[in-house]
Amino acid sequence: MFCLINKEILIASPAEVFSRLKFLTATTDFWKSIFFSFLRIISGYFLGVVFGVVLAVVTSFSSVLKELFHPIISLGRATPVASFIILALVWIKKDYVPVFIVLLIVFPIVYSNVSKAIEETPKTYLESAKVYGFSFFKKVRAIYFHSVLPLFSAACVSSLGLAWKSGVAAEVLAMPQMSVGYNLYRSKINIETADLFAWTAVVVVLSVLLEKLIKLILKENAKRKKRSVGNDETDS
Repeated sequence: MFCLINKEILIASPAEVFSRLKFLTATTDFWKSIFFSFLRIISGYFLGVVFGVVLAVVTSFSSVLKELFHPIISLGRATPVASFIILALVWIKKDYVPVFIVLLIVFPIVYSNVSKAIEETPKTYLESAKVYGFSFFKKVRAIYFHSVLPLFSAACVSSLGLAWKSGVAAEVLAMPQMSVGYNLYRSKINIETADLFAWTAVVVVLSVLLEKLIKLILKENAKRKKRSVGNDETDS
């Protein structure tokens, strides 16, 4: 253990980290920080998912738009997150920087997966739907939904972890008040190693819990959709 004047500087013991975490959870600022960080990151996450799905659907039926957006998305993927954060600090208010960064991280992942799933939808299914006179919405529910769901679910789950990490990183640089990132930065500046480990543990636990929650939501939604499609087929 590295100690200096009886104070753990480089590595805090598990007991000290647990003690600090117990102390922090008893404060109002701790829960406010988690709430506002959660709100920012989830807002950016859902915006990224919505924009990714919408653009994927639009570009799948328009080769011109696909050629237009492809280089932009590729450029966004190649640009370091830190560069986006610094640019965002110039463009927008610091409280909204994490939302913007999370959107940029999630959007291309969802877009790529949904676009790929739409392109790989079996042509035989679409031809059969045309023969049987499926309406557009019925075709979406009965064919495209089942084709897109696996890759869409994978994109949602994999991008959530990146969203949380990038969102907290944006908070560390933007330092909005009442945020997990701000507390991480303050712990580092004040050399409060136990607090730094405690807040890091909070980030990890929240990331895992959110991932499990998204998986559960997607699983339940898929079950409802399957029941709905089954009922439609029975009625027809």
